[in-house]
Formats: sequence, C-alpha cells, structure tokens
Amino acid sequence: MVDGDAGDAGRIGVLLLGGNNTHQENYARAFAADTRCRLTAVADEADAPPERHRLNQALADELDLPYLRVGSFGSPELRALGSSVASVCVEHERRARVAVECAREGLHLYLDKPSACSVPGARAIAEAAESAGVVSQMFSFIHTPWAEAAREVVRSGELGAVRSVHVEVLFAKGRPGTADRSLRRVQPPFPQRFTFPDAKRELRATGVYGVTLALWLLGGSVEWVSAQTANYFFREHQEAGAEDFGVLAMGISEGRAATVTAGRIGAASHARGGPLRVTLVGESGLVTVDANRPRVEVCALEEPWRLAEPDPQDPMSFWRSTQLRTPGPSKRGWLLSRGEGEAPLDARRFVDCVLSRTRPEVDARVASAAVETLMTAYVSAAQGGARVRPSEVEWPHPG
Repeated sequence: MVDGDAGDAGRIGVLLLGGNNTHQENYARAFAADTRCRLTAVADEADAPPERHRLNQALADELDLPYLRVGSFGSPELRALGSSVASVCVEHERRARVAVECAREGLHLYLDKPSACSVPGARAIAEAAESAGVVSQMFSFIHTPWAEAAREVVRSGELGAVRSVHVEVLFAKGRPGTADRSLRRVQPPFPQRFTFPDAKRELRATGVYGVTLALWLLGGSVEWVSAQTANYFFREHQEAGAEDFGVLAMGISEGRAATVTAGRIGAASHARGGPLRVTLVGESGLVTVDANRPRVEVCALEEPWRLAEPDPQDPMSFWRSTQLRTPGPSKRGWLLSRGEGEAPLDARRFVDCVLSRTRPEVDARVASAAVETLMTAYVSAAQGGARVRPSEVEWPHPG
C-alpha cells in the first residue's frame, strides 16, 4: 500500500481490522505500546454486519482513531493513512477474504488465530502473502516464557531426540455446570459457523495454541489426526453446537507424535487462568514445563475469590472490554516467578520481522498447516476418533 515500511516519524503504520469483542482489543494495545508503531485507523468492509460496525466504532473511540467503512482495502482513504501492517481480526468467516485482499495491497499481515476457518482459506492467505512478498504472522504462544523454556529443553539435548509432545491449554473462564450431559453430541465433519456471541469451537479456538506449539517444538509435517469433541461444561456452547472441550492426537513425520488437550473449563476450576503446560518425551527422559510454575502459594486472611456476575453480552468473559465492565476480584493464591506481569511479546516479535524482513516462525504457511490439522480433527471426531490423513480429505470451499 505504501513505499517502504515506515510511517510518520519512521514508525510503522498499523491498520486495525476488527474491533471490540475480538482479540483486536489486545493486539491494538500491544502495537500501541511499541514505540516503533503508530495506529492509523480501525477499518472494515462496508457491508459488514451492523453489530460489527458498532463494536468496531467502539474500539476506534477508545483508541481515539478514525473508523472507516471501505469498499476495498486499496481505497484512497486507506492509502492516505500510510499503513504498512494490517492486524486482521474480523469474524472468522470473513477473515481469509480480508487477509488476502490486504496482502495483495502490500500490507504485512498480523493474523488472529486461527488464520482462517477453512483449509482453502488458510492456504489462500499463505499464497497471497508469499506472492506479494509481505511478512505474515499468526498470534501464538511460542513467545511466552514457558514455551521458550520448553524450546530450550529440546535444543539442550538433555532428553536426547524428542519423540513426542503433549500440550495442555485449558482456559478457566465462564460459569460451568449448565450443559445437559444427557444429550448426545453430534460432531459435523465440516463445521460451517465459527463466530458466536457467547461460544467458541474450543478444539479449534484453543487447540490452535497446542497444535502450533507442538509443531514448533517438533518440526515436520502432520501425517494423521485422531480427535474427539465434547460438551461438558457450558449450555451456551451446547446450544451453538460448539464443543467446549476437545482432544487430538497427531502423527508427525519421522515416527513422532503429539497430543493436545484444549477447552474452556470454568472460572472456578483453577487457581489462575487455567492449566498451560507442555510435556516433552525424549529418548532419555521426560520433562514437563508448566506456565504456572515456579510459583509461590499464598494463604491469607482475606475474602475468598468469587466469580463476577457475567456480562450479558459476553457470559464466557472472552473479551477485555467486557471483563472491564464486570470486574471481579483477582485470583491471588498463586504468585508466579516467571512471566508475571510481563508484556506479551508476540506483536513485538512480528514488528522485529517486518523491520528486518525476516520470516516469522509462525507465518501464514505454518498457520495454514495448523488450520489443516484442526479441521482434520473435526473430520476425525465426526467418525468417532478415526485416524484421518489431512492429505486425503477433500476440503469444501467456504460459502
């Protein structure tokens, strides 16, 4: 869209696509905190749903930015902003189309996770980014202290060759106990809807962290996937036909394997934000790296933690804006000695790559492999956990 990568005063212009009630609430503030960047505007397609326009405008107002409804991302009003980066966080069903158009306009892509809700869509983003020569990165956990500690274990050689990995990513949010356990879950092989106001397809939305981390640690390609999905906790997910919990196993080239446990387990189910850990199994031993260790456990004479009243627009407490509207007491029983209070590094590492024109470790091509693995998992779950080879699935095109 512009010549070069720097905007006013040598800073990178970041265009925000998507607003409140998305992870853009976090991404926008991460870019704003980086002195090498400047936020240029919030923008979206002119024919986006009215509620989405309202939420986009709300984020623009909070950040004191203009909000533009555009017919294309090459429009003159967007070009005049001097943006070099598009932070793409529109609804899942529109994400591939928007990201591809931005890449073709020469914008570097910072992608919400997962990068798309279809395998053809994820591949199209990767192809567009590579064809345009732009830098692309999907948000992941690889730049967290605990993930980097796991990578150091692998690189140190203390386990010998690492043959398998288990990643557990479970979020302690929402009020559990409302799902009807007597209902039989029916998993469609090719889910069509991914954006809900009060639910997420958790194997995909949360499992993407585990799949990406496992592939980052082991390398190689996914040869088969076996998965199961479940509704254990939340009525909202059950009514949407979306799982709140899922597990998958994947065979990886050179005879290696990985397993992932992913889901949302209820706010009172964990002393912090939920279990986040990776177990590495090597030829000479086993190591578990836990995001919640090392820690100090605190006992004191104070009121016990209580779950805040849910926001009617966000009963699962997905988003920063709704969390601020209905604040509850912080969980203070565990004080972490690694990563506590540190600013997220993912957006900063992306900016590093934009400035140096180097390839991020989780670029659109890696993101596409993760999407293919996750969508294969739904095909497997629809078949009762059968092993399915991604290469043998005939993927339907969205729409």
